[in-house]
Amino acid sequence: MKTTMMATIGLAAGAAFLLGLSMAGGESTAQNTSAEPVLVQPDGSYPTVPLEKDVVVLKVIQTGVNSLKSFPSIEEGLDFNLAHMEKMANDACTRGKKPDILLYHEFPLTGYSSGSRTEKLPYTVQIPGPETDRLGKVAKACDTYLIFGSYAVDPDWPGHILSINTVINREGEIVKKFWKSRNIKRLYADREITTTTIEAVRDKYRAMYGMEEEFPVLQTEFGNIAVSTVQFDPFIFAAFAMRGTEIMLRTATLFDEADVTYTAFTNNYYSAMSNFALPLNPNYSAGESIIVDNKGKILAKEPTKDKDGIIEAEIPIAEFRKGRKIPNFAYEIVKPVFEQYYQEIPINHLDLPREDLPETGAAMKDLFDRISRYIGEGTE
Repeated sequence: MKTTMMATIGLAAGAAFLLGLSMAGGESTAQNTSAEPVLVQPDGSYPTVPLEKDVVVLKVIQTGVNSLKSFPSIEEGLDFNLAHMEKMANDACTRGKKPDILLYHEFPLTGYSSGSRTEKLPYTVQIPGPETDRLGKVAKACDTYLIFGSYAVDPDWPGHILSINTVINREGEIVKKFWKSRNIKRLYADREITTTTIEAVRDKYRAMYGMEEEFPVLQTEFGNIAVSTVQFDPFIFAAFAMRGTEIMLRTATLFDEADVTYTAFTNNYYSAMSNFALPLNPNYSAGESIIVDNKGKILAKEPTKDKDGIIEAEIPIAEFRKGRKIPNFAYEIVKPVFEQYYQEIPINHLDLPREDLPETGAAMKDLFDRISRYIGEGTE
């Protein structure tokens, strides 16, 4: 299976044209109108802000997951999980080198919730909210960027469960919320993931937030960062690379090391994956969070699968940035192939009234089967 995954990751060299399709409604970015924003610089450069230091310290925090469902009340669960996040941050900020960036995994705050959509909705948070206020104090006290994933809801998206990676800056303020770009599909035989991604509501998302926010890059004094929970999707990570990402931060619910190392190597950026810890089980491999350089070399790795841990690495961001351009993708040679490609599941598939949103993973699979361009009647 890993060989297949690695081969898939290697396709990133041909990703540029797919980005053109997604950003220009099926046409090359060369045909963008003047009203559309410039998303990729034609000379290979990308926007930045001045660096505050030549070398930045990235720390990745690995913890267990505590579902809010397992507590007597949601409030008690959130308080417990927040207290643990605070403790781990304090450890990271007082031991070893002082961090410039702290990265948690996908669910340190809410934990993972199973069940139907209606059952899951209460076990989410709004961002901003009291939880991010509390984490903002942690970031400010440590003088670090603090990044974490969470299940979230938004009053602008009633009934939708979002997977959001929140970035809090050194002043304790939220400076970016990264929606998940898309979910992996056809991974399970009997279900699909029900969270709402950018792809699932792309047109409405674009109208509300702008094309720039489809693959946003946060320009900071420590480098250009992006955050994603996507896995095994080379086109998504190539898009972030073309937008000027220098440090690709990733949050996981389990992961494959090869996905992280090959993605970083192919796209010429530093990367990290924060995974959560789970009790040892032969059926899955948790933990082992990593930090890698732009050649795919592992700079730090948490040795445990089932324990809390903190790893750190230095990123020579000033030296790395010198003369750097975006990756040299094979746009022109792959263009004829991508022009004839149709992805199986159309975008905007969850732009639906609340009552029509799939309640379960099985219902989501039924929706995909109905609209599939490969096996169902499909849609245009």
